[in-house]
Amino acid sequence: VQLQASGGGLVQPGGSLRLSCAASGSGRNFNDGSWYRQAPGKEREWVARIYGGGTTDYAESVKGRFTISRDRAKNTMYLQMNSLKPEDTAVYYCKAIRGVITSWGQGTQVTVSS
Repeated sequence: VQLQASGGGLVQPGGSLRLSCAASGSGRNFNDGSWYRQAPGKEREWVARIYGGGTTDYAESVKGRFTISRDRAKNTMYLQMNSLKPEDTAVYYCKAIRGVITSWGQGTQVTVSS
């Protein structure tokens, strides 16, 4: 499956962005989906996950501010990010799992700055 992430950009602290991750190709109706991020000079970290049944889970640093969701009809996963902070600045990556196959998107830059 191929993943295309989009929706990143520059936003002021306290602002919002919605990231999208569209799946295409064979196996595009993935089971579990996740978002990760990687800030400059840091390791990639997990942000949020949505399971096949719809259950969600979040890293403590984003809980209450970020919401992961999916539209099965569109084979697309979203990350709604509210109350953004400068420390949320990173390249955000989506990941999808179908069976034993794991796929990654190319990343989209999110910059939170005044």
